[in-house]
Amino acid sequence: MSQAVLEPESPAARNMDLLRFATAGSVDDGKSTLIGRLLYDTKTIFADQLEAVEAVSAARGDEYTNLALLTDGLRAEREQGITIDVAYRYFATPRRKFIIADTPGHIQYTRNMVTGASTADLALILVDARKGLVEQSRRHAFLTSLLRVPHLVLCVNKMDLVGWDKDVYDKIADEFTSFAAKLDAPDLTVIPISALNGDNIASRSENSPWYEGPSLLHHLEHVHIASDRNLVDVRFPVQYVIRPQSTTVTDYRGYAGQVASGVLKPGDDVLVLPSGMTSKIAAIDTADGPVDEAFPPMSVTVRLADEIDISRGDMLCRPHNAPAVAQDIEAMICWMDETAPLRVGAKYTIKHTTRTARTVVRGLQYKLDVNTLHRDENAPELGLNEIGRVKLRTTVPLLADEYRRNRTTGGFILIDESTNRTVGAGMIIEAS
Repeated sequence: MSQAVLEPESPAARNMDLLRFATAGSVDDGKSTLIGRLLYDTKTIFADQLEAVEAVSAARGDEYTNLALLTDGLRAEREQGITIDVAYRYFATPRRKFIIADTPGHIQYTRNMVTGASTADLALILVDARKGLVEQSRRHAFLTSLLRVPHLVLCVNKMDLVGWDKDVYDKIADEFTSFAAKLDAPDLTVIPISALNGDNIASRSENSPWYEGPSLLHHLEHVHIASDRNLVDVRFPVQYVIRPQSTTVTDYRGYAGQVASGVLKPGDDVLVLPSGMTSKIAAIDTADGPVDEAFPPMSVTVRLADEIDISRGDMLCRPHNAPAVAQDIEAMICWMDETAPLRVGAKYTIKHTTRTARTVVRGLQYKLDVNTLHRDENAPELGLNEIGRVKLRTTVPLLADEYRRNRTTGGFILIDESTNRTVGAGMIIEAS
């Protein structure tokens, strides 16, 4: 049954939580059809869009409305070499808001998979029931594990083409579960679906009486994501210092930014890094007025009880729970530059939370084969879409955590100083 649509800008929609999920899978596993089906079943498609899709489907001789056409235009552009990293789609149900990151299936777009999954709460991997697990299935599962995506859903698609054979489903589910166990996947759900016909998408299907789990949409609506956020380690990177220009307000000084982790409350003791000064939180302001607490991913302005020299790139944390203040970084890096590989001795700009510095590559420990998980310790460089463990030295200390503990303060990007292009994305393993 179709879900009721919710206006994106309604007060109810603004107060609902948001689930970001990335779709992945091999070419022609049905990602476009699945996204089209979700948009259709949640009534997120405009009438003229649906009419256009119906017209094109009829012109092509399809006996059904080909919902894949809602996203195939973007996919075709991407396959022709036009630069579209990830296609994002929005929809909402009365229970939750969603942002879909539709990542490409081709091996040469590994960097785009990393981009789409880096901020995802959940990764949805599609497998064609006729083909079973393929190389891309394992590659995408590994990447979601590397990026510490908290929830993983395997959708065994096109079950209608194998007669809804439970043995086929069980074989794929068992094989993928065994592989995911090696990757330390924290939460795995397997669902048999037919994206084309809508089976087990918005509601349970009668074609799979042996399946006792939820429909895909029900799982997306109810998967628990609140506890995924780190509410223990207070991290507040300062983005901007607010000093009103009005002559009537002269004593206001606030520090604006987005809460990366932890919970901030007025009266809390805080440590300012890198200066090491301490103070108390006097108040927390938002666009809608003062609040009693702030937690991720809220954007707030923090006022302190003491006058302290604080600027962009500094960080507020707890006095006895601070990130590493480090210039030597070890990280896994996905290389994204088509023109030049990453080599030892190369210099880049590093962007970490709100802090920017220069960095030099001190060492390449190994290049990782994402298909076999083999480590090539003799690799001289990292080329486009390749992943490896790298040692960096920065000109100024970074205020960093391990990526597995905090995805915000543990992640960074590398920027080419001459072109200003983003050339690499990194996940901190160790900061010292």
